[in-house]
Amino acid sequence: MQIGEVAARTGLSLRTIRHYEETGLVIPSARSQGGFRLYTETDVARLMVIRRMKPLGFTLEEMRELLAAVDRLDSGGPLPAGEREELLGQLRAFEQAAQQRVADLRTQLARAEEFAATLRERLPRDTARS
Repeated sequence: MQIGEVAARTGLSLRTIRHYEETGLVIPSARSQGGFRLYTETDVARLMVIRRMKPLGFTLEEMRELLAAVDRLDSGGPLPAGEREELLGQLRAFEQAAQQRVADLRTQLARAEEFAATLRERLPRDTARS
């Protein structure tokens, strides 16, 4: 599929997708004869991983590290036991970091909601909105 369809499916802008290509996070699987970027379902899945990591504050380098670990685990070939355990350990660390960041965001959201409620309470009843 072309970049426009990928953008529509992922909710990412064309500029963002091109940026991720420039940084090496997601490289189109092919180019059309006319030079258009062509993406596969695997490419879309990678972009979705990145899209989910971004609001949690993961850096591009952390995204690259996670994607490399996932790529290696999904390579289809046998992995030495030590390498497999190391890669799974990296995935566990990312999962724990993601859980902590989600918890932090929930705390921030609760504080923001409290603040909004405080402001709402200060407004006269006829102008208050919910």
